[in-house]
Amino acid sequence: MRKRRAYNPKRRLCDAEHVHSRRQAIQALGKTPRYRGNPEHKRNPGDFGLDPPTSPRLGKTLCDEVRILGRAEALKLLETAFARGFFSVQERGGWPQNVWAVTNDGQPLEAQLEGDGIYHGYPMPQGDPLRDEVLLRWERP
Repeated sequence: MRKRRAYNPKRRLCDAEHVHSRRQAIQALGKTPRYRGNPEHKRNPGDFGLDPPTSPRLGKTLCDEVRILGRAEALKLLETAFARGFFSVQERGGWPQNVWAVTNDGQPLEAQLEGDGIYHGYPMPQGDPLRDEVLLRWERP
């Protein structure tokens, strides 16, 4: 697998004191976040309705490797991330640019905004400098 050279240094988790106001701004959009898989992060298409069905790219992390095989599970993780305030400071059109969650077995995930509240997600690579922060904050009640 090709190693990623750099991560976007602008990615930051929203701090606790701003989560409430950001959550209100998101709710004011009058929509809920939606999940659309990306064929570049899938070895098996599952029920994601991908076109093409799969197209794993060298250097991309695969959802299959952390056992996220269904759309309902991916959407539930996205909704949990929003409910817990695990979204980025950066936004586009009122939606957070990035959202983070952790699977039940401790695998950190990142979802990226595609547009108008639609996200695609993937496991965070070991070398991602934000990975440890996501794991640490997720452990806090």
